[in-house]
Amino acid sequence: MLTIPINQDNTPEAVMDILFRLKVKDVMTHPIITAKPSDTLREIQQTMKTRHITGIPVTDDKQTLLGIVSMYDIVNALDNGWINDPAGQHMTTQVIVLQENMSLSFCVSYFNKYSFGRFPVLDRNSRLTGIVTASDVISTLLVALNKEVARLEQNASSEITNVYNSSVKNDEGTIGERIIEFKTEPFNFEIAGQASTEIKKMLKSAGVDQSITRRVGIASYELEINQVVHSEGGVMRYLLTPDTLTIEAEDKGPGIPSIKDVMTEGFSTANERVRSLGFGAGMGLPNTKRVSDSFYIESELGKGTLVRVHFDLRENINESKRS
Repeated sequence: MLTIPINQDNTPEAVMDILFRLKVKDVMTHPIITAKPSDTLREIQQTMKTRHITGIPVTDDKQTLLGIVSMYDIVNALDNGWINDPAGQHMTTQVIVLQENMSLSFCVSYFNKYSFGRFPVLDRNSRLTGIVTASDVISTLLVALNKEVARLEQNASSEITNVYNSSVKNDEGTIGERIIEFKTEPFNFEIAGQASTEIKKMLKSAGVDQSITRRVGIASYELEINQVVHSEGGVMRYLLTPDTLTIEAEDKGPGIPSIKDVMTEGFSTANERVRSLGFGAGMGLPNTKRVSDSFYIESELGKGTLVRVHFDLRENINESKRS
């Protein structure tokens, strides 16, 4: 299966900027060929052959995604003698999808995480609007990178300003005391993940050890995405000092019925919508606790949740402090 050779922990900043600037809708194929649940698998097989494609989404008359038929499903139908059955009886219904306003960074991580050849793309009303393959992403990235190289060549004599130089670094080049906030909104994937990316850029520009920056990025991303998919929105707050970073993730929303349960690896309260978007593995909060130097959580039903994690930004951190 084709993967996209991008590791977001050490990818050049210019590439990461492109990954967040471009959206899934910028790379997806649309309009797309779809099938109805009443179409036979043999009819879908013929369409695949004629159109030179390896998967077809199955929708109703309102473009609601019902499932998908892949080459695996066709081969399975041929082997088991149900190639003339309606697609609705044998299509894959547990489908991981992307939202069209997600940044391209989500697309890259999905292809590297799941062994699928394509992902259906939905709009905010859960209607099917496109489909994206790894080839679509790679070709779009190449075009965008070529444009970026050309731009940099034309402006080689211009100074590229880091917007955080004045607010994050002091005169000695170390991190000064600062409080930075980013707001999150429920299922707004257009901005999801940007807070985590920006804080990693700040720490990197200040010379913080790469392993610490990576742990901060993991914790920040997990907390940020938790707010996006499980709450009614909130704030990601970063309290910086020259030697420490504290992340406060405070959201409004349903709250957590049992903190003990959500801190158990694999336990998840995610609904079907969240799971269809590739989240809900039940590892977010356990992962956050694992990578942080200290971890605190409180939650009240109907009011929201506060998670506070702390990091020592000095290089010689005592690994045994994390529990």
